[in-house]
Amino acid sequence: MSISRPITVLTLATALLLGGCASRGPVPTFYDFGPAGAGMTAAQQTAAPLPVLVIADANGPSWLDSQRMYYRLLYADAQQSRPYAYNRWNTPPLQLLSQRLKTRVAQGGVKVLSTTDAAGGVPLLRIDVDDFSQNFDTQTQSSGHVSLRASLFRGHRLIDQKTFSRSSDARSADAQGGAQALASASDAIAADLLTWLGTLNIPKE
Repeated sequence: MSISRPITVLTLATALLLGGCASRGPVPTFYDFGPAGAGMTAAQQTAAPLPVLVIADANGPSWLDSQRMYYRLLYADAQQSRPYAYNRWNTPPLQLLSQRLKTRVAQGGVKVLSTTDAAGGVPLLRIDVDDFSQNFDTQTQSSGHVSLRASLFRGHRLIDQKTFSRSSDARSADAQGGAQALASASDAIAADLLTWLGTLNIPKE
């Protein structure tokens, strides 16, 4: 009897440990936009739309301020946004998008400042995100869609405002494909922003 007791306790402890491991479920997979890649050439940077620009962190709906990855089944119910069960962003999309836009604008030859270190009189770009999701047209075809509103200010004066929307086809019908497509759509919008900024006549203070 003195020998069987510890064996029974050990067996019970092992069963509880295995049961606890089994109840945890799959480990989430985390995604981001990946490397930003090479910047613009020196010749392209000489045509930078602005010498210095403050880019505020992007604003958007509360569901974009979490790490959950969302998708829509346009062929079934376009009004319903669904989260992936075991896939996450490693940083909330609003932060991912903010950093990507700052990186791409800086690669365009613009000196990018944050709102905390901005000097007086420097133009400020505000970003309001309307949509950032993976949309499935069919069960096997999807795209990443990004839509945002950009507002350029000088002091308290609105210089101009424009809405940008971009979609990029996903390479696969899953979260990995969605992350790749949303990164591509975000890069395309950054290029559109640079082009737009280059068309503006910004008055001096």
